[in-house]
Amino acid sequence: MANSLDLQEQEQLDELKHFWRKYGNLITWTLTLVLAAYAAWMGWQWWQRDQAGRAGGMFSELEKVVQQGDLQRSQQVLGDLKDRFGSTTYATQAALLTARLQFDKGQPEAAAQTLTWVVEKGSDSDYRTVARLRLAGLLLDQKKYDEALKQLEGDSGAFSPLAADRRGDILLAQGKRDAAAAAYRAALDGFEAESEYRRLVEAKLMALGAMAPAVGAASPSASGAQR
Repeated sequence: MANSLDLQEQEQLDELKHFWRKYGNLITWTLTLVLAAYAAWMGWQWWQRDQAGRAGGMFSELEKVVQQGDLQRSQQVLGDLKDRFGSTTYATQAALLTARLQFDKGQPEAAAQTLTWVVEKGSDSDYRTVARLRLAGLLLDQKKYDEALKQLEGDSGAFSPLAADRRGDILLAQGKRDAAAAAYRAALDGFEAESEYRRLVEAKLMALGAMAPAVGAASPSASGAQR
């Protein structure tokens, strides 16, 4: 009986050796690749967290200097962010903040360059759309109408009503009243009924004679609107 068991165990051992000789290398390489992939994935996760942490710290610094109105320092920090962490959302947000400060400090050309960087290299589609809207406003102020309209081409997603309103402003500045009215109507259709911005667009249409004023409606003020 013992000899029979020993023979059976020997046969199983021989089968195992044969199996390992045939598939051992494949199994070893497969396990190595799986472990390497897992290690790489863990390393990538750590690297992303490390990058985000460093970029977040620099963005916090930029927020402070922007609040202080320190344009030179904000541009320096933004430059570092773009060089080191340009693919992060923090860099895109920092560029939008800096562009606003540049505009407030009377440097529209610098603001336009910063917004162009967001449009071309920003990491988030919504932020890129915001940058295009702001850039179109700057170009409108500079009477660069064709360039401004070019920024509004394509799908603006949730910002489509704002893009249509901005397009109307540009077309009106070009003296194209009918086309401007059509753009304003498209914007109007996109805003909710109670939206304050909708009332501003309604005022523009009424000024063009393209919309009758509501009975008893007060004339809305555009003083709070920003480009």
